[in-house]
Parts: sequence; structure tokens; C-alpha cells
Amino acid sequence: MNDAPRRLLPLPDDWSRALAIVAHPDDLEYGAASAIATWTDAGRHVGYVLASRGEAGIDALEPAQCARVREAEERASAATVGVGDVQFLDHADGVIEYGIALRRDLARTIRVARPELLVTINYHATWGGRSLNMADHRNVGLAVIDAARDAGNRWVFPESGLEPWGGVRYIAVNAAPSPTHAVDVGEHLERGIASLECHVAYLAHVGVDARAMLTERARADGAAFGCEYAVSFELLEL
Repeated sequence: MNDAPRRLLPLPDDWSRALAIVAHPDDLEYGAASAIATWTDAGRHVGYVLASRGEAGIDALEPAQCARVREAEERASAATVGVGDVQFLDHADGVIEYGIALRRDLARTIRVARPELLVTINYHATWGGRSLNMADHRNVGLAVIDAARDAGNRWVFPESGLEPWGGVRYIAVNAAPSPTHAVDVGEHLERGIASLECHVAYLAHVGVDARAMLTERARADGAAFGCEYAVSFELLEL
């Protein structure tokens, strides 16, 4: 077994528009938001798309109330890192299905937004080792990868009435078990922490210390990237 630390490469920065697509409110805030703050501060446009409203995420709140709380927390969270474009697709939290309906919705959002970079969450079976990933993350992540190609094919989902968009060049997968690239977030980690801390109700439910967790992760990624704090991604190229 090779115990040498992995060396991460810089995430490409030759793009101007990104679309971040994940399953739930708070998915982007477990690391990616710090990188997103660096991009918006540099003048790049980033939009958010949430497949669900996270309505099944807090046991003490019935789904309709939970959806309202978590949507408000996500909008506040996005604003903290310079993102004002936040969409919710209303797939059912906890039972999001990979399939044509999800791919159609994502292809439509990609055709409208016309990004060069897509950001999503881990689509693998685990977070690394035996720590099991959940179905919503896996299904949305895989659908994002497939929708990137769907969006560029005129004859796939033509009923959208939108022109195809084949301009997606990169897909950056956050929290992947085997990352390849990273973004230095030394000047933006505090914004990323503040973004996660906007999820007050959800953090109280799961009992997470946002500052401690994000700082530890960013320090580990920074060590693999050669800086103090970084956020890692698995990079896929089209």
C-alpha cells in the first residue's frame, strides 16, 4: 500500500460560467461553497440548482414546513458566497430517482444556463473506505454527468424547445473519494464556513460543528495541494 500523500492539480480556470447541481440544500456547503466564493469574487457567474427542497431532512419538522425552512436557509447560504441564482426542481427528497425525468430536468437547466463548468457532489457508492454514500447524491451526481451530454444533443429532449448547449467542458465533483484537482480557498474559507452556518435548523438536527469540520477538511486538502486551505474535486472532462 502506498501511503504517500496525494498531490492535487489546480482546477482549470479557463471558464466564466458555472452551474452547481446537487440533491439537497446544504450539499454545496460541505466544502464546495468556499471554492464558489473564490469564483464569484473573481467575477465568474455561478448558479445553483437543487433537485429537492430537503423536505425529508429534519425529523422534527413535517415536510412542507421543512421545505420552507431549508429553502430559506439555502438562499441565505448562497448569497453569502455571491450566488443569487438558486433554483429548486422539486424532486422528492430521500427518493430522488436516476432516470429520464431527472436527466430531462437537468438538461433543460443546463441549456438555459449555458455553463462551461458543472459542479456536483459525489456520485460514488462511498465517501471513501466503507462510509456509505446515499442514493440521492449518487443519483443526482450521475444524472448531472449524463445530462451534460444530453444538453448538447439536439435530438435528446427536443421537447424543451431550447437550443442545445454543448459548451460544458468540465464537471467538478466535490467530496469524491479520489479527488484529482483542488482550489486554494485560503482567503475564502471563512465565507464557506459562514455559508454552511446559514443552515441553522439543519445543523442543529445533525449536530455538526461547521467551523471545525470545514477547517479540518480544507487543511487536509491544502496539504495535498501545497497550500494552507483548499477544496478538492474529482475533475471530469467532456
